[in-house]
Amino acid sequence: MTNDDSLPKDKGFDRSLQMLKEGYTFIRNRENKYHSPVFETKLLGEKTYCMVGEEAAKVFYDNGKFRRQDAAPKAVEKTLFGEGGVQGLDGEDHRQRKEMFMSLMTKDSLDDIQSITTGVWKKYVNRWKDREKVTLYDESKKMMAETALTWAGIPFEEKDVDEWAKELSDLFEKAADVSISHFLSRRSRSKAEAWIEELVDEIRKGERKVRETTPLFKVSFHKDKNGELLELHTAAVEILNLIRPITAVSVYITFLGLALHDFPVAAEEVKEGGEEERKRFIQEVRRYYPFFPFVIARVDKDFTYHGASFEEGTLTLLDLYGTNHHPDSWSKPDSFQPDRFHNWFGSPFDFIPQGGGDHEKGHRCAGEWITLRILNESLRVLTDSITYHLPEQNLKYELNDIPSLPKSGIELEYVKKKG
Repeated sequence: MTNDDSLPKDKGFDRSLQMLKEGYTFIRNRENKYHSPVFETKLLGEKTYCMVGEEAAKVFYDNGKFRRQDAAPKAVEKTLFGEGGVQGLDGEDHRQRKEMFMSLMTKDSLDDIQSITTGVWKKYVNRWKDREKVTLYDESKKMMAETALTWAGIPFEEKDVDEWAKELSDLFEKAADVSISHFLSRRSRSKAEAWIEELVDEIRKGERKVRETTPLFKVSFHKDKNGELLELHTAAVEILNLIRPITAVSVYITFLGLALHDFPVAAEEVKEGGEEERKRFIQEVRRYYPFFPFVIARVDKDFTYHGASFEEGTLTLLDLYGTNHHPDSWSKPDSFQPDRFHNWFGSPFDFIPQGGGDHEKGHRCAGEWITLRILNESLRVLTDSITYHLPEQNLKYELNDIPSLPKSGIELEYVKKKG
């Protein structure tokens, strides 16, 4: 028996539909209502703790208190993460799998993906010169899918890029959808997994040659703690866990375009500056705009936090967007201020757009450095390499849409190379 009398309780039989209605603001709305960074509610028919803020994140990423195994709803596993992926592992299994991902984040590998990004942008800009109008989000999905496939070493035909972009974006665009779109997302995952399983099998049998330095080769021959190759399905899931998030960087690229429009003073500083100014602008885009709303775990052992007992096995959500906007950590959190990242020495728990904690041993996204490299090159192109015009359009984005995106996708007219 646990004593949760001091923990605020969100009224209502089940708040799942309300969460979908409120989206990114669901947890912060209740923090403000109950004046507490943690409260209890019911989601998907079960008792759930919700947390927000830097101190809550420190607790949430304590591997002695929380586990990821059996935390994500099956609907999310079957779309966003895949079954058997690193996001649902704990302990030695997680450490060893995470080590595999971290081994792919070498300087040479990061230089490689930045170079690929440069080449892909050049190719697409050359195409745009013959078009009156392009939609940045739609084009970014294709660019990022092509970048991801090339970097990972996955063979593809140029004519198939559009299909890859659609299937990979289905995995994050429709994962939270409760309509028929969710089943389209599951179908896209099943199709992609089946193809990659076949590919990995051919590589292992020596029927298909790929460079040994590629992520595709390394994941194909990665061995678990027992010295066994990953099951074909698991290998396919983890390869998708490399190329899906890279494709999702298209969301951030779209918000780069929006920020350059919405905040002209900051945009001018970037255009007149260099690497450091781009870095600050990118980090503020990642903090300010919505990306992934929250992360999920289960209490692994009973413990007490904020005067309340957390019971083993209870589902727990940490608010990423809310923590990135929390007034305890950020001055004027709802203002776009890239200079806040000048000589910034924050903790791994207050700035958590792609998860928090330690990259090496914890659950912070291993691909965060890839994101930064891609965004650095994308912002350089948008500010230094091309000119364009933004026609009148609906640039509004809603925080109850997951993922949230500008309604128009950012339409660009008359894109031309500078010089």
